[in-house]
Amino acid sequence: MYDFAYHKPTSIADAVKLLSADPDARPISGGQTLLPALKHRLNKPSALIDLSGIAELRGIRREGDKLVIGALAKHEEVANSAEVKAAIPALATLAGTIGDTQVRNRGTIGGSVSNNDPAADYPAAVLALDATIVTDKRRIAADDFFQGMFTTALEPGELLVAVEFPIPEKAGYAKMRNPASRYVMAGAFVAKTKSGVRVAINGAGPGVFRQAEMEKALAASWSPDAVAGIKQDPEGLNGDIHGSAEYRAHLVTVMAKRAVAAAG
Repeated sequence: MYDFAYHKPTSIADAVKLLSADPDARPISGGQTLLPALKHRLNKPSALIDLSGIAELRGIRREGDKLVIGALAKHEEVANSAEVKAAIPALATLAGTIGDTQVRNRGTIGGSVSNNDPAADYPAAVLALDATIVTDKRRIAADDFFQGMFTTALEPGELLVAVEFPIPEKAGYAKMRNPASRYVMAGAFVAKTKSGVRVAINGAGPGVFRQAEMEKALAASWSPDAVAGIKQDPEGLNGDIHGSAEYRAHLVTVMAKRAVAAAG
């Protein structure tokens, strides 16, 4: 690692002040992505802003027809939350399948969504459920938030505070995991909401994306058979030693079918 300063603020205002004063400072919560990058000298921040002491970033609560999850909520907390299980069971299931026990007890939803790893789970839920990203400055719609590989609409110094999930009528998630890394090779999160059907695909491409053809088919008939004949175009999908773009395209259809079946 390189040398860096370390700060542990106790309020959102103090954290934002530190980040705004130093463009090379980086926030850290669970550290599941940033710490390995530091160890391999792939990132050289001037300072780390430890968010773990900010009580305002914690908590899971239901507010009317939406579920609000604080940025520091750990995956294990989301998976075991009675509020999440009652409101959006698919989200609890998703959180319970992230990585392994160690990762789930350290990683946070805010860190995962902010990092926007193409193979991360939460971005699919955020996009499919039409969630709202709440920052210290504004509210950002899911469709506007994810902008490609490791890229989001967050501005320098802007801090993700919470994620607001509208409670759907139905939702389901399925994924094919890489057996070694446990990262998603292809996943599908499907949701039937008051405003319509949304299908988000993760792992298969350079970033999470919506599958419009599947959304249209499910809006007409909510069943696994509705998406069974829809083939994902492999153009632009990921291809590596673990699976070709064509293989991942096939997985998109398989995972979408399983997600709809899981949603009921």
